[in-house]
Amino acid sequence: MNLNLTNNIQMPNHELRRQVIELCEKVQKPLLKLSTKDYVENGLGHLVEQFDGQAGLVNIEVFNELQHTITGWPGGKPNVDDSTRPERAKPYPKRVIVFSPHPDDDVISMGGTIRRLMQQHHDVHVAYETSGNIAVGDEEVRRFMHFINGFNTIFANGSDEVIKHSYQVVKAFIKNKKEGDLDTEQILRLKGLIRRGEARLACEYSGIDSKHIHFLDLPFYESGKIEKLPMTENDVIPIQKLISEIQPHQIYVAADLADPHGTHRKCTDAVLAAIDEEKKAGAEWLKNCRVWMYRGAWAEWDVANIEMCVPMSPEELREKRNAILRHQSQMESAPFLGNDERLFWQRAEDRNRETAKRYDNLGLACYEAMEAFVEYKF
Repeated sequence: MNLNLTNNIQMPNHELRRQVIELCEKVQKPLLKLSTKDYVENGLGHLVEQFDGQAGLVNIEVFNELQHTITGWPGGKPNVDDSTRPERAKPYPKRVIVFSPHPDDDVISMGGTIRRLMQQHHDVHVAYETSGNIAVGDEEVRRFMHFINGFNTIFANGSDEVIKHSYQVVKAFIKNKKEGDLDTEQILRLKGLIRRGEARLACEYSGIDSKHIHFLDLPFYESGKIEKLPMTENDVIPIQKLISEIQPHQIYVAADLADPHGTHRKCTDAVLAAIDEEKKAGAEWLKNCRVWMYRGAWAEWDVANIEMCVPMSPEELREKRNAILRHQSQMESAPFLGNDERLFWQRAEDRNRETAKRYDNLGLACYEAMEAFVEYKF
């Protein structure tokens, strides 16, 4: 079993697009205003020669390529010619699995796209690959334990001895916890439970059926510390079982390999390994499945690589923010925000707006924000 397939991810070969976009940015012109002089003076005269000496033909070629990446129908638009669209019209509706390394990467990275898929009646599942427990601060545990203890007092007159005892144990542990101390298994389970609850709220807000929410709790993550355990076949098996059962027409995976703790890379390695194992087994459903890679809070795709771009209106961007805000433990008190002082919802909005701005600067339609994807060929 190959557990390092992210090392073999090949970016699409859009060299013409890349060169022309770089020229646009250099001379600060939109695509359709580039002249032969612009090409020649910047060492790209050979591109014009390839198009019968007409700069306008080069411009139109690249403009159309980028135009065809934009779609408001990420699951494919039914009953239309799909020859220039990034996704197939059929089958409709599609079965979709969104794999989320942590319990908030789905909404941070593609919350707008998830809402579109739901609104367009696709059968969407979200699979949370890790518990995300170490990213929950102790104050969140205290807050929830106060609530549970208060609930016991209000509705059971404090008669539940298990709750009373657990409350005291957790309270004492956190009070005496020193920097560098690892959480107990009980504390880690509570933190994981907090993140599950937040993920369920975000899914509910996006309209996802509770039966379509899957918590995989991959074993490699459960070290209780930043450094994770080595990934093994046991991390792949639950993913392979899930995709084999659902047989999706679309799979979305995280390709934000800049994640400083390496969780995204391991999670994506596990998904790609599961797909690879299904392929080796001759799974017929794979012939009608596409895998789309998204990026998260740490980086974004270069426009030259983007193969599907889903636009958002101001209202849709606000709805995406609202879904992210369901993850309250990941706001200001989150332990691992990195060196970027912005909160995750702010990073997501800035990134999505920047993608839209780059499309706008190239002379394409101007949107409030856009989420970008690259297809993984397997």
